[in-house]
Amino acid sequence: MMSVDTRLEGRGVGGLGEVDEPAFSGLAERHRRELHVHCYRMLGSFEDAEDTVQETFLRAWRRRETFEGRSTFRAWLYRIATNACLDLLARCRPEPATGGEVRWLQPYPDRLLDELPAGEADEPETVAVARETVELAYLVAVQHLAPRPRAVLILRDVLGWPAKDVAELLGDSVNSVNSALQRARAGMREHLPAERQDWTGGEEDAGTRELVRRFTEASVAADVDALAAMLRDDVRFSMPPTPGLHVGRDAVVHNWVDDGFAGMTGLRALPTSVNRQPAVAFYQRQDGTTTYRPLTLDVLRISGGAITEVFTFHADRFARLGLPEELPA
Repeated sequence: MMSVDTRLEGRGVGGLGEVDEPAFSGLAERHRRELHVHCYRMLGSFEDAEDTVQETFLRAWRRRETFEGRSTFRAWLYRIATNACLDLLARCRPEPATGGEVRWLQPYPDRLLDELPAGEADEPETVAVARETVELAYLVAVQHLAPRPRAVLILRDVLGWPAKDVAELLGDSVNSVNSALQRARAGMREHLPAERQDWTGGEEDAGTRELVRRFTEASVAADVDALAAMLRDDVRFSMPPTPGLHVGRDAVVHNWVDDGFAGMTGLRALPTSVNRQPAVAFYQRQDGTTTYRPLTLDVLRISGGAITEVFTFHADRFARLGLPEELPA
């Protein structure tokens, strides 16, 4: 007798009516992380992605009779997840603010990205796509696309779906999908960093590690001049969900000074990485104690030996990222 696993994961065999809920849930759970990352690309928010994956599994269970085996169970789940994302975007997602800031942007922990299935990870092009399409600059650019072109771009360029499959998912024609993909690619070129074509998706080199070390030391020392020297002229700084996008070295440094960074004391730092980018978690000593509590997380984009973008996230992100709740003296 054909196993449940074979019936669901193979091609050309349909029918889920006899599958009980524990078996169904077990098979769906195998795809949780990759579906979560897919929804994260669509939505830009870790928490919204979690909610949408839960909605995906609920819809899949309720609609299990509609699975006809014409595609894999995995592809069927992706279809449901994409539509769940589009439904959420239609209900409640605002447009990005003028200037490009995305206030709902949240970081994604590398430790969870490591759970993604390997697939063809030994191929350099696959590795580059997997890394670059979870970097924060990519996520910000994606959020500027209208929902349907966004879905087309992710399904076609990230997941590699054929145009006819995307058209079937969206209830559209192949010509319309191809047209939407062209518009989406043009929109991405408009909002991605100018050096996007130079991204390699490779591991950090020695120069990047040294720059992150210097940034960390200067931040702990509140040395604004040293930090300014590491920033590129057109550096960008934002602190989602706090309003405000600051562009240019002078504007960024002035913002840091106005916010009292120059006089900050009692800091410690913990190097980490999120979204496949270098990051530094900062902790501050509490008055009258020897305990250091979470303060902020800086995620860096580095190009050509300079810091080109700083995303700063609040302390409420630490737990999700698996960072310590406190550091001892």
